[in-house]
Amino acid sequence: MRHVFTWCALLISYALSAQASAEPTSLSRSGTITGKIIDKVLQDPIPYASVVARSAKDNEILTGGITRDDGTFLLKGLPDGPIVFEVQYIGYQTYHRQLTIPSNSHKINLGTIALEENVAELEGVDVVAERSTIEQKIDRKVINVGKDLTTTGATASEIMNNLPSVNVDQDGNLSLRGNENVRVMVDGKLSNVPVAQLLKQIPSTSIKKIELITNPSAKYNPEGMSGIINIVLHKNANIGFNGNVNLGLTKANRAKFNSSVDLNYRNGKFNLYGSYGNNIGKYKNKGRLFRNEENLEQKFSFLNNRKSHLYKVGLDFYLNDKNTISVFTNQNTFDGKGAGETNIFYHDNEANNLFQSMDEENSNRSQQYNFDYKRDFAKEGHNIELEVDYNRFKDDQTMDNRFRGPSQFPDYIDNTDTKREQTTVNLDYVNPLSEKSKLELGTEARLFETNLGFNSNGMSFNADGELIPTPSTIFDYSMDIYSAYATFGQNFDKWSYQVGARVENVEVKADTNTVRAFTDKYTQLYPSAYVTYSPSEKNQYQVSFSRRVDRPGIGQVNPIRKWSTPLISEFGNESLKPQFTNSIEANYTRRLKNGSITGGVFYRKIEDEINHALYIDPLDENKLIVSYDNFDDNSSYGLEISGNYKPVKWWNFNTSFDLFSQTQKGYVGTEYVEVDNTAYNFRMNNNFTVTKKLTLSVFGFYRGKNKSLQFDAKSMYFVNTGARYSFADGKGTLSLNINDIFNTMRFAFDSERPFVQTGRFNWESNSAYLGLSYRFGSGKNRQVERKNRDDNTKDDGGGLM
Repeated sequence: MRHVFTWCALLISYALSAQASAEPTSLSRSGTITGKIIDKVLQDPIPYASVVARSAKDNEILTGGITRDDGTFLLKGLPDGPIVFEVQYIGYQTYHRQLTIPSNSHKINLGTIALEENVAELEGVDVVAERSTIEQKIDRKVINVGKDLTTTGATASEIMNNLPSVNVDQDGNLSLRGNENVRVMVDGKLSNVPVAQLLKQIPSTSIKKIELITNPSAKYNPEGMSGIINIVLHKNANIGFNGNVNLGLTKANRAKFNSSVDLNYRNGKFNLYGSYGNNIGKYKNKGRLFRNEENLEQKFSFLNNRKSHLYKVGLDFYLNDKNTISVFTNQNTFDGKGAGETNIFYHDNEANNLFQSMDEENSNRSQQYNFDYKRDFAKEGHNIELEVDYNRFKDDQTMDNRFRGPSQFPDYIDNTDTKREQTTVNLDYVNPLSEKSKLELGTEARLFETNLGFNSNGMSFNADGELIPTPSTIFDYSMDIYSAYATFGQNFDKWSYQVGARVENVEVKADTNTVRAFTDKYTQLYPSAYVTYSPSEKNQYQVSFSRRVDRPGIGQVNPIRKWSTPLISEFGNESLKPQFTNSIEANYTRRLKNGSITGGVFYRKIEDEINHALYIDPLDENKLIVSYDNFDDNSSYGLEISGNYKPVKWWNFNTSFDLFSQTQKGYVGTEYVEVDNTAYNFRMNNNFTVTKKLTLSVFGFYRGKNKSLQFDAKSMYFVNTGARYSFADGKGTLSLNINDIFNTMRFAFDSERPFVQTGRFNWESNSAYLGLSYRFGSGKNRQVERKNRDDNTKDDGGGLM
């Protein structure tokens, strides 16, 4: 909805400017008015609000303009003497104030002005925009999710490929700017649920916006080389009883069903809310590998049956205007069953053909409990906040592997039990020292512990090549992090800057079968800096720097066998050390009459880079072992261009292009390899308004060729189409979407290391989605603002722990 307000405000400001320019210039006008406009309850800046100065004598407009992204404004060319100052923004009550421009200084600073919402205007307003918009903030790119994205797919995982610089592969692995070392948060907090599973659990209709924080400030935890992706969910906090209901059906190779309901009741000092969402379906994947020299072919086929449920209940208690207590709990459950086959054909000697079948059962539960207390002081924006977050995760996995053929590889069943606990305590203090400067201080304690138990009835080869029973293993891994940060920022006429630093003390312990396997202790300083220059309302330049860290995830250090086939197995490396990254980027934003465009470049210097290491098994030269190791320093760079535009009233589009380049280093077999990789992606989302109730969309995606240590991946593209129909005065939406209409989405590659081979993997990308959404209730919004912050732990490849 805010983008509609934006264009209205722009049109008003142009009209005001035109009237102001027609004023006689015989009077001396050197007076100025400055200040900042914010939401009274949320304390958020309000960009693009209309600010007007009128003559106190005849009420004629003297000059006008709109507020910047940070809510600040500047009106120039005012005559000395009495005037009427006015602020207007749709959905808020108009602000009036009589002023007198002093003849000595000619300047007035109004400080911070808090606008109150207009109940009458907000009733009946649809909170979900028809189209998505992209905003470039001081430290992040914000994608405000509209109905065009929510109908692209049923879950968060399915809409991620529509975002600038974000990619999701066939296994659900997420990457930002070509790098999987990215932190993923939901409402500013990290979950213990694995990221691929989590993204499939979140209904797309529950997402309000997605923040791409590629160069976070020192206020944020320094985890993730490529930055942070924060998924912000809708939180209904309207007075009275309100809710949303969403139903979705996806038909691909197998049918899939998802639904969600969000309920809220606000009365007086209490705001009670809750939500439920599920995702139930069967997913099919298949693939093929062919080794040229051996004339050997591997065929893969997998069918997974997944059932996931999310529950959330929360309560906000407004003690008074200055004190708020909030509590909530998230409960996630997942049950999965999978059946797979790996068939190996030796076409020159069929007697050696080998067949593996796999049956997997996996169930897990995640529990999160959160307490937050916020104290506001008399001065606007001056507050202190205490947050305690506790997260517990339990996972049981059984993998039954059976083999047919001449190989000595025995049948086996692996059982892995995982328990994780994570406690985070934050204390944050914010003090606007003046109208132009702000100080932020904070401390944090993060305590993480995981316990893995592994047992198998299978057999393994020892160092002499003899088969012995696979030993049971217990792996305990803990990490304690204590940190403190400080940031300071100032705003000037056209300039603003923010500097900060975070210091962390880290202690890591890893025990295998109660024997200390690895210990690491280190203290690091993580500085950050931002400089923004806005020469006009239409142009903004920004340069930023930050230092970040990638601590090895539990999947990267776990020495227990993660998975195995007759020709390849994966293990972690408990001796992995963290990699550090210095990152600098520059961005430019240009606001156009009917849209905006943002361009940026970035450069990263990486120390002790973590990467895959692919070794030939010393006991069998035809078998590979996948693990991880630290390598020499490295660097990467790239550029991004994104924009949105409305050429005509019935057509608007968002588009983006990103390019990144990096040298990858690692072992493939016995060979140390360095690969220079340059890759690019192009996306375009078109929306066509047929009637007030019916809209159509077409989304196109193209990914260029790219290289990794082992693969030369081929280019890929797909096209999605959709239609949306609104009913019941905009409260209901019926959506139909057809994804990958040409069935072209696949991962195909060639490889020369460690074997000459080609490969291809396909998944259920060609699908039809039918969705129904309905919103009921209305009222004045009084949502509690909670801070957004990331966390520190991850799975292998940049996922969640």
